[in-house]
Amino acid sequence: MSPDDQWVLLAYRLPRVPSTPRSTVWRRLKRLGVAQLADGLVALPADARTREALEWVAEEVVDAHGEAMVWLGRPAEVAGSAALVHRMTAAIAAEYEAVAAEAATTQNSDERTRRRVTARLRRELQRIEGRDFFSPPQRDAARGAVEDLAANVVAVASS
Repeated sequence: MSPDDQWVLLAYRLPRVPSTPRSTVWRRLKRLGVAQLADGLVALPADARTREALEWVAEEVVDAHGEAMVWLGRPAEVAGSAALVHRMTAAIAAEYEAVAAEAATTQNSDERTRRRVTARLRRELQRIEGRDFFSPPQRDAARGAVEDLAANVVAVASS
């Protein structure tokens, strides 16, 4: 990501009571992979998909009697943008590492467990990739570990 790239930001505020809308919004933002900049301020790299996603969340906030505004912007300094990218990349990398570790520890399990875990980890990889904006090297390692586990399921089934 270059220093000239834009970010889409969502500034929002929801009433404390009832708490259900706050929880719903926060879960949705986590699924999107936002970077939390401050209370009620989140950011994503700007593209048509992320802008639309945050506009939908903003609409949900307003529907829940809150306030929301979507912004486009750039950090004023390159270091700020780099820190944000680093923070988002580190969070995704940790998720990929967890997938790879689980795939590795499942290698010696029974066939039924390997098959079930392979299917679940493939779905988990899809979810992570949906919010992976910077593709850390751990992504390829996690994919490889899941495919090794899948190959182990196939190899054992065919023997």
